[in-house]
Amino acid sequence: MIKNTPIISIGPAAFSRVRQANRSIPILAMLVNKSFIDAFAARNPGQISGVLYDVPLLRQALTGKAILPQANTVAILATTASVELYEPLIDELPAHGMRARVFIVDNEDELIPALVRALRYGDFLLAAPDDAIYNPRTIKHILLTAYRRNKIVIGPSQAYVKAGSLASSYAPFVEMAALSANMIEQYFAAGELPAPSYPQIYRVEINDQVARSMNIPLPERAILSQTIQQELTGTGGPKDE
Repeated sequence: MIKNTPIISIGPAAFSRVRQANRSIPILAMLVNKSFIDAFAARNPGQISGVLYDVPLLRQALTGKAILPQANTVAILATTASVELYEPLIDELPAHGMRARVFIVDNEDELIPALVRALRYGDFLLAAPDDAIYNPRTIKHILLTAYRRNKIVIGPSQAYVKAGSLASSYAPFVEMAALSANMIEQYFAAGELPAPSYPQIYRVEINDQVARSMNIPLPERAILSQTIQQELTGTGGPKDE
C-alpha cells in the first residue's frame, strides 16, 4: 500500500517479502551481501540498492597479512558455483605481495580432504560468506582441522570469530546506519537511490583465546585496522578505527 517513499529492509528475508509485496517501490536493503543484492540493483538501477554487509575479500585477506606479516599465500575453499567470486581477489593480491589458490569442495565428503590440501598450501585460510561451505554443520570441523595444523582462519564475520576464527574485519553497525541515512538523503534529493556500496570504516574483531593458544602476538585492534587501511590506500591515512 506504500507509494512514493523508500522502504528500508533489514536482512535478505525482509527484502524478499517487501519486493514480492510491491515491485514498484524503492527499497534500500541492509544486512545483505553483495552477491544477493547486486542482480536486483542491476535490473532496477535507482530503485533498489543496499548497504553491503559482507566484508570485501581483499580487506579480509589483508587482515590476515596484518596479523601474520610474513604471510604471502592465501588458501580459499569454494564450490564450482562460487569459485568465480574469488577471481577478482586472486588478481588483486599480487599488488600486496600475496597470492591465493582456490580448492574446490562440491560435497561434504570432499570438505576435509580439500581443507587439508588448502592448509598445506596457505599461510592462512580465508573464509568467505559461502553458506555451502561455512555453515553450522561444517564450521566446527573446519576450525578444529585448521587449529590442529597450527593454521589460522580469517573471516568471514564476527560470529565466526566467536566460534573460533582468529579474526575478521567488520563494519560497525553505526557506520552501516550512517551510510543508509546518507543514501536515503540522496534519494530524496535526486529521486534515485545510489548504487549498493560498502561502508568506509571497518574494525577488526579478534578471538584472543585462539591467539593465545596458538602463540600469536597481536597488536592493538586499532593498529591492525590502521595497517589494513594503509595497505589498501597506500596513503597512510587511517580511516579505520
